[in-house]
Amino acid sequence: MAFKERLKEARTNKGLTQEQLAKQVNMTARTIQNYELGSRKPQKYEVVEKLAAALGITPDSLISNTDMLIIDAHEKGGSNSSRDVKDLVSEVSGLFAGGEIDDSEKDEIIQALNFAYWDAKKKNKKYTPKKYQK
Repeated sequence: MAFKERLKEARTNKGLTQEQLAKQVNMTARTIQNYELGSRKPQKYEVVEKLAAALGITPDSLISNTDMLIIDAHEKGGSNSSRDVKDLVSEVSGLFAGGEIDDSEKDEIIQALNFAYWDAKKKNKKYTPKKYQK
């Protein structure tokens, strides 16, 4: 189940409208609507924590491991890293499309690839001209 479905299900189970949830977490109702439509996702883990706290659930029940990797990439390296990890995850997920692999093994493979991505980024930093280094 995707983030948008988990959020909507948790909100309706709690008996809240989008406006009520938005007020509780200090967001606009439009942001909650975008999350539930799937046109946007939280880019920071603290947003997920606020939503989960308002809904009385754990953050892990709102986001998948894959979503967590993307949020983590955004927090570590900004939108470019987030996009790179998202692309990597979607391409790798295609490898499992018709196969017989269970979700925990799939998560381990994706986490290993994520680790390899950050390791390569760190090693390649020495080749980046100083004026472009952060």
